[in-house]
Amino acid sequence: MKQFDYIIKDELGIHARPAGLLVKEAGKFASVITIAKGGKKADAKKIFGLMGLGVKCGDTVTTTAEGADEDAAIAALEEFMKATW
Repeated sequence: MKQFDYIIKDELGIHARPAGLLVKEAGKFASVITIAKGGKKADAKKIFGLMGLGVKCGDTVTTTAEGADEDAAIAALEEFMKATW
């Protein structure tokens, strides 16, 4: 299992357009990928779960990948978040 924390810098937090892009990026990997904020967790491959987290600007999210390609998945998602949020 690999994970990293990231502080959301986008003023709108995690909203529909970038959440959709994140789902597409996560879908490229076989690993189970979750995003957590506070006590809530969501499957990174499901947009409604991500939107349900209610992530706002300044919130810290923890991304976790577990599976055969977890190293590649975590590296790609960390890069995606830095470029997007």
